[in-house]
Amino acid sequence: MPTLLHHLLFKSVPRAANRAAIVHKKAITSYGQLAESVQQQAEALLGVHLKPQQRVAIFLPKQLETVSSVLAISLAGGVFVPINPVLKAPQVAHILTDCTVHILITSYSRLQNIAAVLADCPDLHTIVLVDYDTTASPLKDWQSCSILGWQAYLHHATTQPLPRLIDTDMAAILYTSGSTGQPKGVVLSHRNLVTGAKSVSEYLHITEEDRLLAVLPFSFDYGLNQLLSALLNGACCVLLDYLLPRDVLTTLATQKITGLACVPPLWSQLAKLDWPVGINDHLRYLTNSGGKLPKSVLAAIRQRVPNGQFFLMYGLTEAFRSTYLPPEQLDDRPDSIGKAIPNADILVVREDGSRCVPHEQGELVHRGSLVAMGYWNDAIKTAERFKPAPHHNPALPFTEIAVWSGDTVTMDEDGYLYFVGRKDDMIKSSGYRISPTEIEEVLYSSGLVKEAAAIGIADDSLGQMVVVVISLEHPDDYDEKQLIKHCQIQLPNFMQPAKIIVLNSLPKNPNGKIDRNTLVQQFSIS
Repeated sequence: MPTLLHHLLFKSVPRAANRAAIVHKKAITSYGQLAESVQQQAEALLGVHLKPQQRVAIFLPKQLETVSSVLAISLAGGVFVPINPVLKAPQVAHILTDCTVHILITSYSRLQNIAAVLADCPDLHTIVLVDYDTTASPLKDWQSCSILGWQAYLHHATTQPLPRLIDTDMAAILYTSGSTGQPKGVVLSHRNLVTGAKSVSEYLHITEEDRLLAVLPFSFDYGLNQLLSALLNGACCVLLDYLLPRDVLTTLATQKITGLACVPPLWSQLAKLDWPVGINDHLRYLTNSGGKLPKSVLAAIRQRVPNGQFFLMYGLTEAFRSTYLPPEQLDDRPDSIGKAIPNADILVVREDGSRCVPHEQGELVHRGSLVAMGYWNDAIKTAERFKPAPHHNPALPFTEIAVWSGDTVTMDEDGYLYFVGRKDDMIKSSGYRISPTEIEEVLYSSGLVKEAAAIGIADDSLGQMVVVVISLEHPDDYDEKQLIKHCQIQLPNFMQPAKIIVLNSLPKNPNGKIDRNTLVQQFSIS
């Protein structure tokens, strides 16, 4: 079985050399072709002086060079840092400087967009352009960095031996938004990534016959796992950067996709479209993570794909994936985030680390080989989130570290978990702790709301007042009084929105989730 990230590819080659590994637009790359490309790129990385455990950033949309670069960096002993392609120059510069990136793989147009900030990245010594063969430097006034076109880069391939790696070495740094400050880098080992691919593949029953559609960015652990799970099993991964939700449905049909993973905002958009009838014949599973999926949206998707199995999942970048709800439990436990995924232990604990009784609210703690290595170069934040596991045996010489998620959940008598809210998102009003997701579920059930976020805004008398920010399903038919009445029927007084704000659309973070922090900042000022 594979133990290192690049093993996911190379151990699949003997049985799948001629099978499609990657499909991008009209180009099909087999496992054998991908392996040859990865080997050549790894040798090129050594030729441009990549040292073991140095960081290599990839600032590209999903394309073949993105995939081959991830695997080649692993094979060459480096640490890959995928940068979400929607980020702007200041955010890119933060990532490049924060984890001291030495090599950047990008495109000519993207380089032009971030050129002004690269002077603030002193460790960067090589830039590789996938779509440009340089005869002259695109950055004529910046001489501290070598800029190589793709072919020139590959010609740097060297025959020096590849470094020896073990599964606890760093493999990747994924940047994730925090409640305050700049994004922080979550450091993942080879063991973290390989375990994640194995675990998810086990409960989704992924085989070499599957065709997985990758619509989420690889900078998002949920998106990255689509690629890694496919490679582990010799399956095909179809890459898509869509412009419109309709593009997703078109690709599902034309590529005969069997597995689709999305976040709630995208599912909500897809639920409103007419699906080609043929999709139901081959789309065998669908997954949701990144937030609670409104029941109305889930019902609409299941109606469109009655043969597909829908898996509700919960995860956090610091542990890659934590729980899943088997499809056969959807009707009996529609509000549950399920049980622990294979090779993970999920606990619900009080502040002192003691276990909660059934239905008692507590913090979700994840232990096992999926627990990340910590936050890059941030001992303080690491100590806040990565702490000794509850009930650690003091007789053991080393302390087991678990991820304390910051998420409040409950567990029933059968061990099924139910999400209550994040500690940072919880609204405290009139002495009550209020889950924003509970309010949002009621807003969605009204049928008037396209997107919704409940936030707490400081108030002298209440502590926080409940404010909901929405976009509308049918703006011409919107009746605020009707929505207020719906909330009054469905919610207790202390959860009633004090204010309803209507926007054309709600802000999203780079992973497509509704950005609560931006909304809090915006409406706290106003």
